[in-house]
Amino acid sequence: MKNADVKISRISQKISSISDGEYYSVCWIKDGVSSIEINQTKFIDISNSIFFLQPNYNWTITNECVENSSGYVLYLPKSILENPTFKNLHITEVRLFGDSEIPKITLAPGIEKRVQSIVEMIDELVSTNLKNRDDAILALLHTFFVYCDGKCNIKTTITDNNSKSSLVYKFKRLIDERICRHHRISDYADMLHISDKYLNECVKDVLGVNAKSLIDEQLIMRSRHQLKFSDLVIKEIAFNLGFSSPDYFSSFVKKHTGLTPTQLRKE
Repeated sequence: MKNADVKISRISQKISSISDGEYYSVCWIKDGVSSIEINQTKFIDISNSIFFLQPNYNWTITNECVENSSGYVLYLPKSILENPTFKNLHITEVRLFGDSEIPKITLAPGIEKRVQSIVEMIDELVSTNLKNRDDAILALLHTFFVYCDGKCNIKTTITDNNSKSSLVYKFKRLIDERICRHHRISDYADMLHISDKYLNECVKDVLGVNAKSLIDEQLIMRSRHQLKFSDLVIKEIAFNLGFSSPDYFSSFVKKHTGLTPTQLRKE
C-alpha cells in the first residue's frame, strides 16, 4: 500500500471533488458548512456528518466561515479500500453497493471528538516521512471507520426522508446534555414537542432499539466512569446522576450490569 496516495484537505473554503475518478471521498463536516452539492443537488443542515462519496460523484462543499476549518475531506484511492483490514466494516458495503445512494452518518455526541483526533493524526502523518508511516495511516483509517460503524451513530442515506433520523439525533443530543436531570422518555418527548409513542417509534425505526434503552445506556456509561475514575462516594454519584436515592441507583446498576456499584468500582 502506498499511503502517499492518501490525500487530506481541511474544509476552510469552497472545496470540490477530484476529477480523475480514482478516489473515494470521505467528507467529515463540522459546524460552519452551509451546504454540500452532490451531482447538482444541494443539501443543507449537515453539521456533524460524514459522507461517503463514490469516485464518479461530482461534489462541492461551501464553507461560510473561511477563517476556520470546518472539517476535513479524506481522498482515498480504490486500492486502499480493497485492503482486507476493512472487509468487515460498513465502508466495504459502501464501496461495493453504494453507487445508487449517498451514505451519510450523523456522529453520536462525544464520538466527534475522537474522530477529530484521528483525522488530525492522519493529516499530520500524510505530510511526513516517518518510518512505518504507511502502517500507521492504515491503522488510523481502520480506527476511523470502526468509530463510524458505532451502533450509536445514525446511518442513513441522504436520498431518504430523514425527518425521523434528524429527530433521533436531537433526542440523543438532549440525552447527552440533560441525562443528569431527566431519566424519563416523557421528559424528552415534551422537549421535542412530540408524544412518547412517536419518539419510541422513531428511535426503533432508525436505531432498532427503544428510546428508554438509550437513556439507560447513557446512565450506565456515566455510572461506570464515575465509579472507576472518581473518588466520589456512591451516594454522591447517585445524586450527581439524578437518582432519587443511593438504593435506587444501586438497584439500577445491578439490573443493567449484574454487579453492585461497589463491585463495579473494584472490577
